Amino acid sequence: MQIVHRERAYDGHFKLNKLTVKTQEGQELLREQFAPGHAVAALVFDTQARQYVLTRQFRFGAERELLEIAAGMIDKNESPETAVRREIHEELGYEIDQLIPIVTMWPSPGTSAETIAVYYAEVSRQTGAGGGLAAENEQIEMVRLTREELIQEKLQDAKTLLAVQWTQLTK
Repeated sequence: MQIVHRERAYDGHFKLNKLTVKTQEGQELLREQFAPGHAVAALVFDTQARQYVLTRQFRFGAERELLEIAAGMIDKNESPETAVRREIHEELGYEIDQLIPIVTMWPSPGTSAETIAVYYAEVSRQTGAGGGLAAENEQIEMVRLTREELIQEKLQDAKTLLAVQWTQLTK
C-alpha cells in the first residue's frame, strides 16, 4: 500500500489525519490515523532505596487511573534522551544516573502513528518534588515497589508491561 494523500482532519490536543491509500491493485481507500506525536517512557529504579518508582494517574483513554512507568511526549526539536530526562524529573523529581534504551515501538500501529521510546533508568538523587506540572494539570502519584511487588502487580499498560518484562529478563 502507498499513501497518496494526507490531510489534517483535527488539530486539537491530539491530532487526526485523513489518509488516502492506494492498494497494489490500484484501489483507493480512505483511512483515519491518530497522530498524537512521539513519546518516551522509562522504568525507573532507585538504586539507593532499591525500589522501582512508577506513576499512578488518570488516563482519559482508559477512563480511570493506571499504574505505569513515567512517560510523556517529546517536544519539538527535543531528543528522546532529553525528553525522558525531563519527564522523569517532572513526574518523579529524579535526576538520571544511567539510561539504557530498551526499544522504540509503535504501541498501536493499526490506527496510530505514535512511537514510544522505552528506557530503563537508574536514579539515586531526588532533586524535585515530582507529581507532574501544574501548568499541564497533571496530578501524578509516585508509587514505590520492590522487585517482588512489581512482578506481582497486575499491570494493564502495554509500555509498562514491556519494560517490566525486559527488566525480568535482563536485571
